[in-house]
Amino acid sequence: MSVEQKRPVKTMIQCRGVGKTFTTPAGPMDVVKSLDIDADENEFLVLFGPGQCGKTTIINLIAGLEQATEGSITVNGKDVKRPDPERGVVFQTTALFNWLTTMGNVEYGPRVAGMGKAKRRKQAQRYIDLVGLQGFENSFPIQLSGGMQQRVGIARVYCNEPKVMLMDEPFGALDAQTRYLMQEELQRIWQAEKRTIVFVTNNIEEAIYLADRIIVLSNCPATVKREYIIDMPRPRDYVSDEFLRLRKEITGIMDSTR
Repeated sequence: MSVEQKRPVKTMIQCRGVGKTFTTPAGPMDVVKSLDIDADENEFLVLFGPGQCGKTTIINLIAGLEQATEGSITVNGKDVKRPDPERGVVFQTTALFNWLTTMGNVEYGPRVAGMGKAKRRKQAQRYIDLVGLQGFENSFPIQLSGGMQQRVGIARVYCNEPKVMLMDEPFGALDAQTRYLMQEELQRIWQAEKRTIVFVTNNIEEAIYLADRIIVLSNCPATVKREYIIDMPRPRDYVSDEFLRLRKEITGIMDSTR
């Protein structure tokens, strides 16, 4: 056994008894209930569940964009009270600044943090190169395809050098071919620059292709239904026997939650 294998695994994210209730005109609405989730350092964790089950709310809670009604959330040993640069978020819509170039978008976080121009440009270039956008540093978002815009969004989050990346269906708005390409690209990027990633999707193939571990969520209010450790070599084959077996099993679990 290698020295690396002997190192204790660090828990990066811990959710215990987390609940979120929203006030609506019709009365209180439970969106997340009794949620217990852990994510280890550098783990690729996928939250998989039906549409409108509360997945985005979970991401917002971990990000500190929403406050839990009950329970506790810690990231890197610290209670989550508000947004923090340690936690980067990639949304389904890229939310790029249209008036800034690729370079301007990617270096934005370090610039706001007061990093010197030469240092932040070097850091931004590193992540632009990592996501495969060399040559597009001076392009504006309107000049880029949807997949390229998402690469800018991923590079922008990486450039802040967070310990945790929260990704809320980042490829949901892309066409099927671009979505497959971005899944491959994200896997490559993550393997090159490991981070703890919590990735939300309602696409079963995407979940199995990307995850170290999949947490299957129930219908709203979201709680943990089942957990799967995905022990398949990367890159994964969508039509391998094990892939298809897992797809069938998890789909059956999802059907039983409806």
